[in-house]
This record gives sequence, C-alpha cells and structure tokens, in this order.
Amino acid sequence: MPDRFDIMSAACPTRQVLRRIGDKWTMLVISALGDHGTMRFSELSREIEGVTQKMLTQTLRALERDGLVEREVFPTVPVTVQYSLTPLGKSLAEAVSTIRAWAYGHMDEIEGARREFDAQPAPSGPPTPMATPA
Repeated sequence: MPDRFDIMSAACPTRQVLRRIGDKWTMLVISALGDHGTMRFSELSREIEGVTQKMLTQTLRALERDGLVEREVFPTVPVTVQYSLTPLGKSLAEAVSTIRAWAYGHMDEIEGARREFDAQPAPSGPPTPMATPA
C-alpha cells in the first residue's frame, strides 16, 4: 500500500473515493451494470427501484468522471445513450459483488441483532466515553 495515502487523515483523497463507492446509488448502478453489461438510462432506471431521474443522472455523471463508467452516444432519433463499466469499473464491480454476497449471507444475523438491540431499554444519559489505554 502506498505510504502517500492515509485514509485516517481528513486530507487523504481516498476518502473521496470511499464516499463515492459507499453511496447507495453508486453501489446499485455498479451492480446493475456488472450483472447486465451495457444498459440504456431507461433500463437502469427500471432495474434500480426507487432511483429518481435526477439521482441516476448525477450518479452516472460522477461515475463517468471517476473513470468507472463509459457513456456512449449513438446518433439515432431519438438519441440512444448506453452506459457500461470501464475496466476500472469492472474491478469495482467484483468488490461490490463480494459485499453484496456478504450482505445476503448475513442478513439473518443482522436482523436478529437489530431485534435484540431494539428490545433493550434505551440507555439514559450521555454515552459513556471509551477508556483510553494507559
């Protein structure tokens, strides 16, 4: 790992990358394109339930800017625009697929932990600070 990056530092540019790839819509667009290959805007919009046209447009532009998605325009009437993953985007799609498989495999445990947590009485007062090591 390069010494010039330190994700714990507020100034580290990798935080911008994490913010981008940690975004819900980014994960879903990358998943859809990874699963289906090249897709038109309308296909992505139908595939990703709940995404607005504005959010899909913003997400695709950001992914294109970051070199993860390629936009191809065809001079038809009306104009046809297709989106696909770049090689960099395909490498991210592999990681997203792993995260998605982890989520699918652990949802029962997570839901159980949530039920257990929610069944506990709410703590009173301010949170207890963590002890600092001596």
